[in-house]
Amino acid sequence: MNLSPNFSVAELIKSQTAERKGIDNTPNADHLYNMRLLAEQILQPIRDEFGPFIVSSGYRSVALCEAIGSKATSQHAKGQAGDFEVAGIDNYDLCKWIEENLEFDQLILECYKPGQPNSGWVHCSISDSPRKETLTYDRSRGYRPGLIRD
Repeated sequence: MNLSPNFSVAELIKSQTAERKGIDNTPNADHLYNMRLLAEQILQPIRDEFGPFIVSSGYRSVALCEAIGSKATSQHAKGQAGDFEVAGIDNYDLCKWIEENLEFDQLILECYKPGQPNSGWVHCSISDSPRKETLTYDRSRGYRPGLIRD
């Protein structure tokens, strides 16, 4: 089932951890609705601008979230979030483009290392009441407000 011209449900529910641990990662109707919005409002516009890319983490069932050390309240568990990167595009630059061009709830530049353009990844989510919140996360300093390149 396609969610947008270039993204399918199968892509957004794929999880090596779920497969390895036998965790059911099947979305319900509400999750599918959110996944469609994520694909249409975030993922497809990025694909249209920058070309093909793979979503490394999309929908995660509550059991899968807990298995990987995430929270059951994660937007991934609602089908509202995706983690991704676009080959050849600096993740900071990708975040800046998203910030300037798309309507999102939360945008996080995760584990980015300056001078290593493909380090880390981008987390982006949608919601009914978008906060347009930007954060930078790294393991040594945690979450900081804004998109920070240092």
